[in-house]
Amino acid sequence: MEQPQRVEEQTVIASPVQEDRPVPVTSSVESAAHAVFPQACGAAAGATAPTANGGTPRSPSWIYAIGKIEARFPSVSVEKEFAQAVGRADTKGQTDRQAFHTVLSKPENRYLGRQLCFVMTIEGIETYILVPRDASDLGLLIDAVRPNPSPLDLDVVIGMKGPVALPQMCNGLMVPIVAVDQVYSFDREALIKSIPKPEKTSAKEFAPAAEELFDRIMQMTDNAGATDEHRALNYLAVRYQAIYANAADAFARNASLTAVDVIPSPLNGTRNMVDTIFSYSNRNTDVTEKFFCRVDVTDEFPFMVKKLSGYYDR
Repeated sequence: MEQPQRVEEQTVIASPVQEDRPVPVTSSVESAAHAVFPQACGAAAGATAPTANGGTPRSPSWIYAIGKIEARFPSVSVEKEFAQAVGRADTKGQTDRQAFHTVLSKPENRYLGRQLCFVMTIEGIETYILVPRDASDLGLLIDAVRPNPSPLDLDVVIGMKGPVALPQMCNGLMVPIVAVDQVYSFDREALIKSIPKPEKTSAKEFAPAAEELFDRIMQMTDNAGATDEHRALNYLAVRYQAIYANAADAFARNASLTAVDVIPSPLNGTRNMVDTIFSYSNRNTDVTEKFFCRVDVTDEFPFMVKKLSGYYDR
């Protein structure tokens, strides 16, 4: 993986929403973004969102979700227009998904990309409709629609959650809209391979340990990446290698991963922080060891406050 080399020691891998404003039928993702997030486009990430009646501003709802991005036709007319574009392109020998990607990749067909509806599914459930906060970022969504998809494909979406879409926006689909600021696309195998292996652990032992921890995080109940707890977990899953090395070390000591808990940090004040606790129980003695790391989830982009270390119940 090449993209996630942005934050030191995390080598693996904004503004207001008007809830009561109706979403009009739009002809492009750019106009959709401005219609749903009129004050958000181009605004600072830390801004607050005003209420519909001009009352007390409220904080925006941030998203840090892991799932899969799909492209869909919002109407029959767009589908027919796309079919004509496919007929004009050289797609001989290609699968339907490959032909779809070929057409979207051509600059002259970018207008079709602006018409498409991009949906994020999590654990197979349609969860969000995605619109780029800036129209120039449309390519992030188009590139996430892979020509050769795999069941192990994963997409990380970072952005701001808005209101539920009206039926006419995406062919009847009524789920929350997310203004997207960043998308990372990879597959689970590439993620695991990108994690530096501990010196004392063999690759044969480390890969299953990392996969099990990642799957446990993904399978936690209702992890749509919208709460502080789930945003912190998803951030750690794709950006913090130490949790995987710790899991491999615990398995080597004959311990089982028995719990992953996220609680508000006792140091919360002007910043909103959570403690993510990993519990491992020895399979012979049933003695439990706990480790935790602290993540700041105040703003759109979470970041590490305290590295992984031992945790003691208070």
